[in-house]
Amino acid sequence: MAFGDSQSLKLGRVAGIPVRVSPTWFIVAAVITIGFEPLVARYLPDLGTGGYVVAFAFAVLLYFSVFLHEVSHALTARAFGLPVRGITLHFLGGYTEIERESPTPGRDLVVSAAGPALSLLLGAAAYAGTVPVTGDVVEFLLYELAAANLVVGVFNLLPALPLDGGHMLRAVVWRFSGDENRGTIVAARSGQVLAVLVLIVPFVLTGGDPGVFALVWAALVAMLLWSGATRALAVGRMRARLPGLDVQRLARPAAPVAHDVPVSEALNQARRAKVTSLVVVDSANRPTGVVNEAAIAAIPEERRPWVNIGQSSRSLEPGLVLRLGVAGDELLRAMRATPATEYLVVDEHERVYGVLVTSDVDAALAAK
Repeated sequence: MAFGDSQSLKLGRVAGIPVRVSPTWFIVAAVITIGFEPLVARYLPDLGTGGYVVAFAFAVLLYFSVFLHEVSHALTARAFGLPVRGITLHFLGGYTEIERESPTPGRDLVVSAAGPALSLLLGAAAYAGTVPVTGDVVEFLLYELAAANLVVGVFNLLPALPLDGGHMLRAVVWRFSGDENRGTIVAARSGQVLAVLVLIVPFVLTGGDPGVFALVWAALVAMLLWSGATRALAVGRMRARLPGLDVQRLARPAAPVAHDVPVSEALNQARRAKVTSLVVVDSANRPTGVVNEAAIAAIPEERRPWVNIGQSSRSLEPGLVLRLGVAGDELLRAMRATPATEYLVVDEHERVYGVLVTSDVDAALAAK
């Protein structure tokens, strides 16, 4: 459920939750209308060109069902205290953007199961609605809506990320292994396998001779499944490295330097101290800034004796100072709150311990 784009159109709010629709929905609405019309013509031959109207009505009802599917995720997440940023509908369904992960596998399981459960309930309700209905068009739409919601519900229950069933598998593995990241990796691998199977299904169902529409649709679904699963796999691997993100281990040793010292002399001091990072200090040796290595590198060598090191430093603010012991998620949150290329690291006595360079954190997260 992590697909979408930044150009989504705002539709309004439901229970305070922003609802958007991707422009790609209009493409798939047209595809469904054109592709579904022959089926309408077969069962309702008297409609003529009105079959396109019925086909379009089905497309709208189908996406309204998908919308309710996502609303069920959103409201369930909010019931557990998880903030929801919004709901977006796109050409292969929709997704609910939840600000943070569920703190327990049980809650993750319930939030993930809420969508498919509602889809199956809608399917059953649509089928039950055919009993008192006598109009051919309405009855036809209800039957097709029941079948579509059954497919949506069952497909989303498949144990593969990024589908809801993948999140449920992740929660189960997390519950029994005690390792959230292992659950993510297992469910993501399952998603990659499902993507390959989706490509094979049209050939199996047609005896090796699938139509162009079936092939294109299978390719689109497989592509998004593979993309979502691969992204989840990368996140799982990255989060597995979080315990190694410790400022004490990653911080570089730093040399103190006065703000009015020329850049050339400051670099000489760093070489003599056998360090690569510099911290600007005042007359009382209190840190006032962190030198930006990229800014130093951009200064031509012939100008370095005439430029003060303070001109290439960033003045300290609360978010640029990290204390020993900050690690993992806490470290990433602190860096996101105050983006910078370097951070000052101090010990429990507010003494300079070193400098944390953002590129070192990136490298630790990207390490194989």
